[in-house]
Amino acid sequence: MKFLKITAAVFCYILGIYLLGRALVEPFIVDYHHPETYRQLWGGPTLVGVMAVHMLPGVLSTTLMVRRLRAWRRNRSGS
Repeated sequence: MKFLKITAAVFCYILGIYLLGRALVEPFIVDYHHPETYRQLWGGPTLVGVMAVHMLPGVLSTTLMVRRLRAWRRNRSGS
């Protein structure tokens, strides 16, 4: 059972790191001066929608990963 928990945690952290990377790169990929380039993307046709769809999962996953690591460190040092 412990192997399954560790495997799930590793998978979640890999996914979270991917989402973080995508959130960091997205502002540099979008061409702000040509709305037709992001109109068909997820979250389009507005720039705010595109940024929310592509960046919020990275922000949320980073927040969850940091909270979990802090709790793990707190539990480890308190034992």
